[in-house]
Amino acid sequence: MKTFNIHEAKTHLSRLLEAVAAGEEILIAKAGKPVARLVPVAGAGQPRVLGALSGAVRESADCWEPDPELDALFYGAEPESGEARRVAEPRQPE
Repeated sequence: MKTFNIHEAKTHLSRLLEAVAAGEEILIAKAGKPVARLVPVAGAGQPRVLGALSGAVRESADCWEPDPELDALFYGAEPESGEARRVAEPRQPE
């Protein structure tokens, strides 16, 4: 791992980033004490794996059924239960 002081890192940032992109790790120091480490981002430039959550996510049987309370909030009708409130509006003192 190469070490650079802050002035060198500022002056040669593009070159340091190219080295990091190639897999190298860079240590940046201030007054000889390590302050930061430049490392490559994991998975950058790699294609995403499709289906990674296959079988891990389940939906209930009624997940696509309309919800009367949500419909009332969006469309302004009174819900069947009569207990829904608009969340975005401040509550009035009772």
